[in-house]
Amino acid sequence: MPLQDESDIAVVGGGLVGAALAWGLARAGLNTTVLDGADLDLRASRANFALVWVQGKGLHAPHYALWSRTAAERWPAFAAALAEDTGIDVALSQRGAFSFALSQDELDALAAELQTISIETGGASAPYEILTAEETRRRLPQIGRDVVGAVYSPADGHVNSLRLFRALHAAMRHRGVDYRAGHAVERIDAEGNGFRLSGPSGTVFARRVVLAAGIDNQRLAPMVGLHAPLKRSKGQILVTEKCRPFFDYTSATIRQADEGGVMIGDSEETHTEAIATNQEISMVLANRAMRVFPCLADLNVVRSWAGFRVKTQDGFPIYEQSATHPGAFVAVCHSGVTLASNHALVVAPQIAAGALSADLAPFHSRRFHASENS
Repeated sequence: MPLQDESDIAVVGGGLVGAALAWGLARAGLNTTVLDGADLDLRASRANFALVWVQGKGLHAPHYALWSRTAAERWPAFAAALAEDTGIDVALSQRGAFSFALSQDELDALAAELQTISIETGGASAPYEILTAEETRRRLPQIGRDVVGAVYSPADGHVNSLRLFRALHAAMRHRGVDYRAGHAVERIDAEGNGFRLSGPSGTVFARRVVLAAGIDNQRLAPMVGLHAPLKRSKGQILVTEKCRPFFDYTSATIRQADEGGVMIGDSEETHTEAIATNQEISMVLANRAMRVFPCLADLNVVRSWAGFRVKTQDGFPIYEQSATHPGAFVAVCHSGVTLASNHALVVAPQIAAGALSADLAPFHSRRFHASENS
């Protein structure tokens, strides 16, 4: 007979979103079970760029711009709480970040976007500076001649992504979370005062459930009266050999990890299901990175990978409680690293208390129904 257990709440998905929520729920005193997939499942958590990023987020969505900014502001407290529970330093660095422009049109577009976000948030978005080539070079003498300018924001930063993932899972163990790898969920059924979650590895009963299963939320959400429309978004990353420190900040496309390797990213494919890397895209990524930092031409690429982002149809998160199945919640977002602090310190306590706050109402999936009916 398959195993059946009971818990206060089950979190479906053990990636960055699910782990941050589960840790936060356990900190709030809930008996928490995490049902995770297999090691070779398509996981955004193993393919992320590890940015704590605010700059440029929330164009025409001021609620998302402010949500991202508060997440970045909460990150020091979040990292400290993880370290207290686990002793693991996730190497948080928030010295600020640059977005480099290789043409005047690029720089003008960046400036216009940030100005719009500032206006839409009433000036409450993250601070930034528009820098000329000369001003950028004064701060970063090693940049290449092709850089015509940059945007700098002090709100941005990055972490060691592998250490973050390890810390969250260690923190779950520390708080007594029952983590079950290889426990895929095929069905969710409302039963009595809770939910029965079933799959090949057995059945779990939980009084509440949180769907944090990444791209699989699209399949699971309708089982509990929720809606999680996603779009396909594949990105890939190059990693160089370790080298001496040369870039103490970060950018959306180039970052030097605390261990010395350089990560290069920023691509998107929307019409493929292949997980393999695309060498033509790799060449474009490498070429642009070398134009920004010519010193990269002397480094070897030691590995590369691709992954599928968890991205809703409009790119903004979904946080919602089911109207038809009270006690069922869904959390879907792209920026699992940036928003991890909010998930653990804000969203999880609200779920533990039984309801999401009005502040999260703009992230309800009804916005998609409105666009579909317009």
